[in-house]
Amino acid sequence: MMNASFKARYEPETASAAVTLAVRPGDFKLKASVTDATFVKGPSLNGLSLGVEKPGFFIVNYNVPKSDFRFQFMNTVRVAEKPLKLTYIHSKGDGMTILEGDFAFDASNKVSANHVLGTNSTKVKYSYVHGGLTTFEPSYDFKKNAWDFSVSRRAYGDDVFKATYQTSSKDLFFEWSRNSKINGSFKILASVNLAEERKNPRLIAETTWDFDA
Repeated sequence: MMNASFKARYEPETASAAVTLAVRPGDFKLKASVTDATFVKGPSLNGLSLGVEKPGFFIVNYNVPKSDFRFQFMNTVRVAEKPLKLTYIHSKGDGMTILEGDFAFDASNKVSANHVLGTNSTKVKYSYVHGGLTTFEPSYDFKKNAWDFSVSRRAYGDDVFKATYQTSSKDLFFEWSRNSKINGSFKILASVNLAEERKNPRLIAETTWDFDA
């Protein structure tokens, strides 16, 4: 089976696009991605990346122009009969290694954390789903010593409305997203910095179309 994905992103200052082709031989997924940078000044290796994935086990991506590998390994273990998802991520270029954990107490309550090895960058997030439609997510960044808060609401089946406030930067985000296999997916994000005297909102729009063959 072959899958193609087209993604476009628009901001007031710039616009970009990317295309990803994926082939599934057996349990594996082979991917090749290009962006508008690959063709804007004639064909080049800019924006080209290759990858191989075994869903639920590992992902290996190769950034061709930067000659940079990114490795991601996933595993799930049971703790007190509850699933604990563990993820190890390493980027060869910058030498950064990230450890992530995701523990679900039940269908409504989940705690996740990530830590960058060799630094004090650690984040912890608690997620609570109320009534299957509304999600509350407070999170704490130990490096910034600051809280972030978000609340999202699913509506009309495929639509999600989300608000996020970052206390460290005083940024407020509003997001409307839709994930539909029939009509495609999109995300519209508006943000404003409440610390600025002139609170000029910033808008970002993204759209994604998937095609199967």
